[in-house]
Amino acid sequence: MALARRLRLLSLTTRLLLDPRRNLAVRGPDEPLPVVRIPVALQRRQEQLQSRRRSCRTPVLVRPGPLLVSARRPEFNQPARLTLGRWECAPLASRGWRSRRARRDHFSIERAQCETPALRNVSSEERSFADLGLEPHVLRALQEAAPEVVRPTTVQSSTIPPLLRGRHILCAAETGSGKTLSYLLPLLQRLVGRTSRRSLDSHRTPAPRGLVLVPSRELAEQVRAVAQPLGSSLGLQVQELMGGHGMRRIRLQLSKPSSADVLVATPGALWKALKGRLISLEWLSFLVLDEADTLLDESFLELVDYILEKSHIAEGPTDLEDPFNPKAQLVLVGATFPEGVGQLLSKVASPDSLTTITSSRLHCIMPHVKQTFMRLKGTEKVTELVQILKHHDKDRTQPSGAVLVFCNSSSTVNWLGYILDDHKIQHLRLQGQMPASMRVGIFRCFQKGSRDVLLCTDIASRGLDSIRVELVINYDFPLTLQDYIHRAGRVGRVGSEVPGTVISFVTHPWDVSLVQKIELAARRRRSLPGLASSVREPLPQQS
Repeated sequence: MALARRLRLLSLTTRLLLDPRRNLAVRGPDEPLPVVRIPVALQRRQEQLQSRRRSCRTPVLVRPGPLLVSARRPEFNQPARLTLGRWECAPLASRGWRSRRARRDHFSIERAQCETPALRNVSSEERSFADLGLEPHVLRALQEAAPEVVRPTTVQSSTIPPLLRGRHILCAAETGSGKTLSYLLPLLQRLVGRTSRRSLDSHRTPAPRGLVLVPSRELAEQVRAVAQPLGSSLGLQVQELMGGHGMRRIRLQLSKPSSADVLVATPGALWKALKGRLISLEWLSFLVLDEADTLLDESFLELVDYILEKSHIAEGPTDLEDPFNPKAQLVLVGATFPEGVGQLLSKVASPDSLTTITSSRLHCIMPHVKQTFMRLKGTEKVTELVQILKHHDKDRTQPSGAVLVFCNSSSTVNWLGYILDDHKIQHLRLQGQMPASMRVGIFRCFQKGSRDVLLCTDIASRGLDSIRVELVINYDFPLTLQDYIHRAGRVGRVGSEVPGTVISFVTHPWDVSLVQKIELAARRRRSLPGLASSVREPLPQQS
């Protein structure tokens, strides 16, 4: 502030002293004009400020053609053929959004013209699942359970072969790239080729041979729904273990006469079962941490540590061959692996024993999804949301199109639900404070199409498959870039017939800071800042 005040005073003094009309009126024509000496450092500072303002205000000349960024003010449009350099000053459309005068301003990150959700993740080569090493009976089970799955995605082509060779895998790839089948198919093939525990041990404590650990009940229900038809075709039993109902419900789930071969569980329920000696992991030969970045977060870390202590993780592929003393093959799967996750992974397994498979689009803005950002006041969000939902219901071209509305708190979900009821908009609600009996089946009903609008918190943003969804609305802007990636990943997934759109309401100053990071990353076509991790190895080239 002091420097700016000195610059203004100096500029005013210079104009007064050098104005010829003032000087000629006081001095004679032969007298020399006074000399004002400006410090060199001050001159350089003023030149830098002026050059920076000129570079940031230079409008981008837009020629006819597709746009990468389209804004309400045309001078901030950026053509798709233009990519800003890493150190180039970017004319951001959201630069002045901290001011109240920016209300009702908006811009969009347009989708790439050449990409569709059905083909964006399919391997570029004509490879089949048989080429990956899967056995014929597993291929028949896949054909019966999911006849629409014909060719493997790029992530599946890179993940399945090393898993079949017995390697520990760390798979970090964008949302909707087919990671669930990447670990389920090798898991089931390994269990089919081994002797069942029931023929080797006679004690009654359930002891699954495959374990899939997930952070939420909804995701556990989804993974079980995918694995159960595959397991039934192969003669394997798949069971889910979820909490929220107390120890009596956990005992009931584990008291079935036939022990499950594959168990899909949440950390809390499995931790209680292990503490109560209701289950044993001594025969475990395959362990999957789905959404590993969430499971290794502080909220789950203590529970996951205890579960890993009870599991016998193999040091290498040779430890997996003994059927009488089995050790577990480890798989970690996630869509985001931000900074600091590498240190937590060192507690699970040594870095040398993990084969890292990373997508080139990890932590990047999805190019096939249109993303719109709207600067609104807090009192304008409800009106805008109701208009969007009514317009979407009126102009919807496909009857299967659905909408996800994300909020940051359970109270906001309930409050918005009352408002939508007043406007006769049918919807479902899903939030973490609901009783477990109410949460069961809500997302499944939404997937089946009983309602086309789901109000939810971030509980529905992790891993849940939502190929029906064509519109995601961030009523409350997410608190982190990591949460934004997961929310936006609910649209444009493998199997979706529509590319999808994301609309975000931007209200608070901290929202503006995140939006500016997203816009800058999109204009430079780079990954989002702050999410770079030690997981850096790209997907291997396929020969």
